[in-house]
Amino acid sequence: MASNEISVTMIKSRFGRLPRHQACLKGLGLRKINQTVVVLNTPENRGMINKVSYMLKFEEV
Repeated sequence: MASNEISVTMIKSRFGRLPRHQACLKGLGLRKINQTVVVLNTPENRGMINKVSYMLKFEEV
């Protein structure tokens, strides 16, 4: 059974990144390095996570 939430932690800085990648981080609610948020496992959130996966650590809750 798939989990309904994903825990996402930003591990790299957003500065110097593409504007679209910065927008994805903002959409996920991430502002600081090592900040962790819990988001719903939706296709929209999965798309944002996949786009900036090189900056994130994530796991299903």
